[in-house]
Amino acid sequence: MSKAMSSFAHAALAASLLACGLVGSVHAQAKTTVNAVMHAPLRVLDPIITTAHITRNHGYMVYDTLLATDKDNQIRPQMLQEWKASADGRTYTFKLRAGLKWHDGGAVTAEDCVASIKRWATQDKMGQLMTSEMADMKVVDASTFTITMKEASDLAVRALAKPSGVAPFMMPKRIAETPPTQAITTAIGSGPFKFVAAEFKPGVQVVYEKNTDYVARSEPASGLAGGKKVLVDRVKWIATPDAMTSVNALVNGEIDYLEQLPFDLEPIVRANKDIAIKVLDPQGYQTVMRMNHLHAPFNNKKIREAAMYAVGQEPVLQAMIGNKQYFKPCAALFGCDSAYASQEGADVTIKANPKKAQELLKEAGYDGTPVVILQPTDTPSVNTQPVVIGQALRAAGFKVEMQAMDWQTVVTRRANQALPKEGGWNIFATNNVMAEASDPLRAFGVAANGKGAWFGWPDVPEIERLRIEFSRTAEEAKRKQLAGQIQKLVIAEGVLLPMGQYYVPAAYRNSISGALEAPVPVFWNVQKK
Repeated sequence: MSKAMSSFAHAALAASLLACGLVGSVHAQAKTTVNAVMHAPLRVLDPIITTAHITRNHGYMVYDTLLATDKDNQIRPQMLQEWKASADGRTYTFKLRAGLKWHDGGAVTAEDCVASIKRWATQDKMGQLMTSEMADMKVVDASTFTITMKEASDLAVRALAKPSGVAPFMMPKRIAETPPTQAITTAIGSGPFKFVAAEFKPGVQVVYEKNTDYVARSEPASGLAGGKKVLVDRVKWIATPDAMTSVNALVNGEIDYLEQLPFDLEPIVRANKDIAIKVLDPQGYQTVMRMNHLHAPFNNKKIREAAMYAVGQEPVLQAMIGNKQYFKPCAALFGCDSAYASQEGADVTIKANPKKAQELLKEAGYDGTPVVILQPTDTPSVNTQPVVIGQALRAAGFKVEMQAMDWQTVVTRRANQALPKEGGWNIFATNNVMAEASDPLRAFGVAANGKGAWFGWPDVPEIERLRIEFSRTAEEAKRKQLAGQIQKLVIAEGVLLPMGQYYVPAAYRNSISGALEAPVPVFWNVQKK
């Protein structure tokens, strides 16, 4: 790096840290504080109304879940003392463990949990399916509630253990009764950290302090399960203006932890003996392309097919990551290493075939309707995919209109069902952690129930029928067969295009220890010396 460039980066870093109140106060802090830069700034506090990972990460700091998955993807009790199924497999009884408290001091009750599940289930695709298959949910006593399904199924257990997408976080009843169309602006949970509202600066910084009333489980921490023991006093998430500023902050010791180390800057960090680099989510991520089925040109199935043939995984992954150590092309919609891995549709998803795309466009009578692609400019993990997609579509004969904006605007804009020329869209790209996409029920982008589906709103009743059958099936071989059928339909109908699997290293100073392998970055079990 040149001297001038280094000076510029240092000035930018100082300005950013000063804005966060970090410069001049780091060494004066009496409490042990982990200073972290996350993959995106936090603005939205409600983890139920969005699938944005930064808000999900915030959720795990403040809230807790009834069930959780460990590092081996086994379901474990978390807020629950136990759960049990009735002899006919239809009714599940859930009992809370003793001593659970909300951050405002109130006791956690079964009524709180039922209200929380109801709100979550309106927004989450697996929750919606659970509700459609549910006959009843009722409170038994202060610490116990039941869920009864229409047919024998463990869907309620699997749904309440899902780690991501929209995770089923528990909230006080008065907050959980907020209409799901209205964002909550408070953050009162029962989790291991408390949100410090007075120090929250949306898009700039967020501060959490240890919840001294939290009683961790006795089991060792494993994945998102086990004992959530907080071993520091505070965690501060700091927004920085760019990737180089974040890396300089880590190298210079102004921050302790970088959630996602930019692939192109890894050599700078690897050369520093005071910093550890590690992939903390071994299941990895999947990057995907989503088309809007409501409006032209992608309300035409053949044109959706043309777009999928136009895009190849290797160019996307090379532009996004570059280092083959951290990515692999993968046709499997539910993950190459999952129990439901399939090669259905691989001829469409793996390699670009612009000639085939051109033929399909001609057959479909494509009239040059512009394809509006949402292009975030401020979040490295989603910056490059739209550019590669746009180039590939142009090469196939599409007219493309790139619209640049920050990621938070993309998150808002993609919910807009208006015509593209009136503030809507045609394509956006995003990423899933594989833990939230490892089967046809968790994978929210697979749901195809029209206006009730995830942004893009595909309407394919056969996919929904197969997902229900999957939820009712206990035999694993049959589930695998159904997952393959669902993947085949998802690709054939242009519901979701998988663009490859990849792994993101975190970087943290050697003063930090205890960082857990999990599909979500968590700060319990972490120590700072």
